[in-house]
Amino acid sequence: MKSKLIMSGLAALGVMAGTSGAYALDDAARDAMAERLAPVGQLCLQGQDCGTASAPAAASGGGGDEVDGAGIYNRVCMACHETGAAGAPVRGDEGAWAERTEQGFATLLEHSINGIGAMPARGGNPNLSDAEMEAATAYLLEPVMDVPELGGGEEAAAEDEGASEDVAAAEEATSEDEAVASTEEAANGGSDLDGAALYSSAGCVACHAAGVAGAPVLGDADAWAARIDKGMDELYASVFNGLGVMPPRGGSSASDEEIMAIVDYMVAEAE
Repeated sequence: MKSKLIMSGLAALGVMAGTSGAYALDDAARDAMAERLAPVGQLCLQGQDCGTASAPAAASGGGGDEVDGAGIYNRVCMACHETGAAGAPVRGDEGAWAERTEQGFATLLEHSINGIGAMPARGGNPNLSDAEMEAATAYLLEPVMDVPELGGGEEAAAEDEGASEDVAAAEEATSEDEAVASTEEAANGGSDLDGAALYSSAGCVACHAAGVAGAPVLGDADAWAARIDKGMDELYASVFNGLGVMPPRGGSSASDEEIMAIVDYMVAEAE
């Protein structure tokens, strides 16, 4: 009888020990599972302190080795500078770049950042930093001029200050002449705003002439049909606010009335 009681007690202790071990194993498993399910990163908004989880800041100068100018060019700039869309000088075309390179790298970088002619500021991507624009511009110009060391923009700007002022004055005079010509053309057409002229001067032709980045080509009725069905108000809003890869107002400084005239013209050409 005593032997049976001893054996029963030992069995009970064995069960309890086994049960305790199982629970311990479950705890370890839960800890391992929690570690596996932990987020691999942390989302940080600009200005927030996320400690060591935050991504390293992008390089802003130095030799430019950390900024992929070629990659930025291929994502943003090549659509126009490989095809010559809207009169953009093609990369490597020395004839097209001859007069431009005489203005100096600092002036050409300023054009890349602030926009010029049909090209919007920062190539239409406002998220690009000055350092990224400098690297992309350097890659664009390498085949046609001696590019200064990246990060020396301030020194180059000081050297080219006089030339920049002359170029700015010439561009201002040209803009005034174009504005007068546009006004006269609109008046001759019997309208206050000439959508066709604004379509070219505001830079819309850069994408809508060749279908860059999926932009519906001017005059392509099939490409415009579904868009026109949405109504003019929605088409206006799409341009005002931007849509897809198209920046707000197409990257231009055109007024609401001018943008509406451009949209009216493009719709008329597709109908």
